[in-house]
Amino acid sequence: MDRRQFLASTAGLALSGLAAPAIAQSRTKVRVGYLHTVAVDGQIWTGMDRGSFEKQGLDLELRQFNTGLEIFQALIGGSLDVLATGASIASFPARGQGKVFLMNDIEVATAQLWVRPDMGVKTFADLKGKRIATTTGTTAHVFLDRALRANKIDPKEVELLNQSMPSAVTSFISGAVPAVALWVPFNITVRDKLPGAIKLTDASAYYPQAAIIGGWVASNTYYDGNKESLSKIIKGWADANDYIIANSDEAMQALQKKHYSQVPLADVMEQFKAQKMFSSRDWIKYYADGTVAKWLQQSTDFFMANANVKDFTPVDKYFDPSLYLKAIG
Repeated sequence: MDRRQFLASTAGLALSGLAAPAIAQSRTKVRVGYLHTVAVDGQIWTGMDRGSFEKQGLDLELRQFNTGLEIFQALIGGSLDVLATGASIASFPARGQGKVFLMNDIEVATAQLWVRPDMGVKTFADLKGKRIATTTGTTAHVFLDRALRANKIDPKEVELLNQSMPSAVTSFISGAVPAVALWVPFNITVRDKLPGAIKLTDASAYYPQAAIIGGWVASNTYYDGNKESLSKIIKGWADANDYIIANSDEAMQALQKKHYSQVPLADVMEQFKAQKMFSSRDWIKYYADGTVAKWLQQSTDFFMANANVKDFTPVDKYFDPSLYLKAIG
């Protein structure tokens, strides 16, 4: 039967009330964990809405988490195949727990340090001996360490209060601590509920010398046996990523309407502008020339030093740029 005969026969079946034969197309299911912030899930939701992953024959089963620690625990425990998150992609894989295979963006200004002048903190010098709330082992923690050192303050000269980010922000707003290192969109809560607070700095002050990078990690077993599926994830991601870059306003409006309905569009746009994205083609040079590896190593060195881990997996063992270069190059 040629194409015209097939179309004619299916049309006839439809007119007669009989179901036309289904054309089966199997898709590969992939269990994906993510954090619900534009810098992490912007490409995911854009790709889902555009059919970018479906076109690659993938069926992404999405599961939301609140922190990098939670998401990696799920990956290590076997309930996820891959994940997308922030700076913690340079922590757990350095302990042999997962393989990095795809970057999302650089979190240029997603991490921020807020202080309360009414509690005696207006400058970095005022932070000495003070408590700072944050979530350790995260993008905010990496940023805070770099910001303190850049301003001649030894991190040991402050006291860290380790809490979940919602709790850390609550502690700051309630006056339990005079400073908080957070990531967007929690800055919106601070700005709205504590107008007297000031943003002392954000991660953009330390870019590109100290870039904080976020992206995708596969479990060790999934990485070993599913290179083709990982390549398809990369291709689907690239379609969504490049669409966002070329159509930023439309993409953010769609994200806000469908996936961030409780967040005003202006705040979604603020989240978007706090990250630095590159086109899928532009990323090639950063993968190929070792820049991505350098950025990852900077974060790894911080995490391992902070945890006093001396024997850890180097970047060239947990990060594989070849998958991206083959898929996009």
